[in-house]
Parts: sequence; C-alpha cells; structure tokens
Amino acid sequence: AGPNLKEWLREQFCDHPLEHCEDTRLHDAAYVGDLQTLRNLLQEENYRSRINEKSVWCCGWLPCTPLRIAATAGHGNCVDFLIRKGAEVDLVDVKGQTALYVAVVNGHLESAQILLEAGADPNGSRHHRSTPVYHASRVGRADILKALIRYGADVDVNHHLTPDTQPPFSRRLTSLVVCPLYISAAYHNLQCFRLLLQAGANPDFNCNGPVNTQEFYRGSPGCVMDAVLRHGCEAAFVSLLVEFGADLNLVKWDSLGPESRGRRKVDPEALQIFKEARSKWSECSDEFGGID
Repeated sequence: AGPNLKEWLREQFCDHPLEHCEDTRLHDAAYVGDLQTLRNLLQEENYRSRINEKSVWCCGWLPCTPLRIAATAGHGNCVDFLIRKGAEVDLVDVKGQTALYVAVVNGHLESAQILLEAGADPNGSRHHRSTPVYHASRVGRADILKALIRYGADVDVNHHLTPDTQPPFSRRLTSLVVCPLYISAAYHNLQCFRLLLQAGANPDFNCNGPVNTQEFYRGSPGCVMDAVLRHGCEAAFVSLLVEFGADLNLVKWDSLGPESRGRRKVDPEALQIFKEARSKWSECSDEFGGID
C-alpha cells in the first residue's frame, strides 16, 4: 500500500507530467542540504523553470517545492540560495503549509528569519488551520515568536473568525484553545505569554471574531484570566494580565479557592494576586460610581 499511496500522491499533486517528475535531483538536493548540487542544477534552464515545482522526492511523500523541503530540514544556506534564484516564498503545499510555517514547526530559526527577510507572510496561509505564531507560542520558542512579531505577525490571528468571513462560513468561537495567548498559558510558556501581550494581544479573549461564552464547552475557561487560574499558572501570568488591562470581572467563579479546577490546582499566589487586584478594581469602580 505504501508505494501505491506515494504514486497516487505523485499523480494527484505533482505540477508536471509524471515522466518529468521522475527526476527529483533538485528536490533531493534541497532535502539533504547539498548547496553545490543546487548551484549546478540551477545553471540549466530546465531546472530553473522547475524551481517552484511541487514534487515527491527521495524521502518524502507529500509533493512540495524545493524551498519548502529545504525549510523543513533547516538548511538555511539552501533556503537563501533558492530564494535568490526565484523561489516563491509563500507557495503552499497540499496541506496549506508555507515554507515559513514548516520552518517554525521544525524549530529552524535561521531559515524562518531568512524567509521573513525575503517577504514571507508571517501569518502563514489562510488555507491552514494553524499559524506560525500559534505554534511558536505552544512550544515555547520565544526566539522564533520574537522574529515573527518583528515582521508584523498578527498575535491575535484566527483564520476562521476574521471579520470578512460571511455566513454560512463564519461561526462563533466556542473555545479559547485556538488563541496564541491562551495556548502559551496552557503550556506555561511565560516568555511567549509576555511577548504576545507586549505585541498587543487582547488580554481578555484574544480573538478577532465574535465570542459567545454561553456556548463554551461546560467547564471550559471563558477568558484568558480564567484559563491562567484553571491551568495552575504561576503568579507572573496573572500579574501580566492585570498589568495589560484584563477585565477581572470576566472570571465567573462562584467561590475562588485553590481547589482543583481541571488538570492542575490553582496556584495560591496567583489566586491571591487576582483577588487583590479585583478587590482594588471594585473599590475604584465604586468610588467613580459614587462620583457620578
């Protein structure tokens, strides 16, 4: 079944007739990081015309461009050379992944920076369900996240909840799990959490689309502060949310105690900071209310 599946993928998704796809030397060189072979091949017009060709290569099943392959493997010198020879930086594979996205997923900072400098979209592709920012936030790669932010990545991006999406394709958000700020907290990646807030991430819901907390899954957090407490995050997460103006009244717990509310117990210090901040916020609200 294996070889047959590979052949089927080749038939369905390769950009050229099968007889042309048999020669995978360009793609193989990108995979192993053989810069000299790339230089030699791309001196010929035949190979220059195939620089953006999606093809199955020696060790891969998914038809991809040479640039996508080199970015996956983290061969920064090959990535740079292919771009200078005309490779398009934002072409997607059949899964909607860009070269930048796979570079980020595989943790290759150098390749990601080269792609960003060459004008790659820091938000990846709308055809894929994740983004470079989301993945970097989840795995705690603050260095990669910082580079993405530097090149204008949207820290609140959600491709399924954009304002220009019209019914019946639009839908309300019923979980925070798709949000970079939430996922960085869920995995306790404090540095990424801080970077996102500093870059303008919404400290309350962190999404661009409509939010309907009444339709959230039962027991799921209704806002980022709620999630930070439920996931047992350290006090620094709460302090950051308070500092960046989170609405403390969005947490709707009947009784605020350090008992278990999910996989982890609430961090006592984090809970204390939250209670003190909300108490001060309530006092200020009452004071201004009295003035009115």
